[in-house]
Amino acid sequence: MPTDCRTITVGDVAITVSRKRIKHAHLRVHPPDGRVTISAPISARLRFIEAFASSRLEWIRRQQECLREQARKAPPRQFLTGENHYVWGRPHALSLVEGDGRQGVSLDEGQISLFVQSGSDARNRARVMHAWHKSILQKALPPLIEKWEQRLNVRVAGYYLRRMTTRWGTCNHRTKQIRLNTELVTKPIHLLEYVVVHEMVHLIVPNHGARFVSLMTEHYPSWREARAELNGR
Repeated sequence: MPTDCRTITVGDVAITVSRKRIKHAHLRVHPPDGRVTISAPISARLRFIEAFASSRLEWIRRQQECLREQARKAPPRQFLTGENHYVWGRPHALSLVEGDGRQGVSLDEGQISLFVQSGSDARNRARVMHAWHKSILQKALPPLIEKWEQRLNVRVAGYYLRRMTTRWGTCNHRTKQIRLNTELVTKPIHLLEYVVVHEMVHLIVPNHGARFVSLMTEHYPSWREARAELNGR
């Protein structure tokens, strides 16, 4: 079991470091999003771990690019039994259950059960899964927003959830509303919090200038590492 876990940034790559009772360091680039981890001996000094990662930086980037290329070539999800789907950064096997009952999704003991009408096509299966993703986020978001409203002294007038292809979130500075990508439910939950903070800081500062950077660094010091992890860099 890991006794210590932290995130470091080497070059432009965020790396999760876990110290364990092992003899040698092990570096891994994980599919599908290129997340990078290092398992290191408990006695390993941070500068050794950083040097080890730096020596493998080009290899890490090649592996991440291969994963991105695979993702670009991958066929669209069909939402069929056997597919892997991620919830809060963890993979779960999908089980498709067709019948005449109510449509929906359940998660139990590491397996996602997708209940749909008999003969349902991939588009309908995707809609049911997307609705489930939204329901998960609708439970997770209110306490996060309330937490950061108090810390940042701002008020979110409303939030919206939708699938987006190029952004994790957006903010309307004038109406004080934020919009979040439903794909965030597939990422580790700390990355959802990073995006929430990012968009809520935009309620104060509408651009990415020096004041925005200063506020992010003050209130969420690891924001650069979170950004790199979220974008697979």
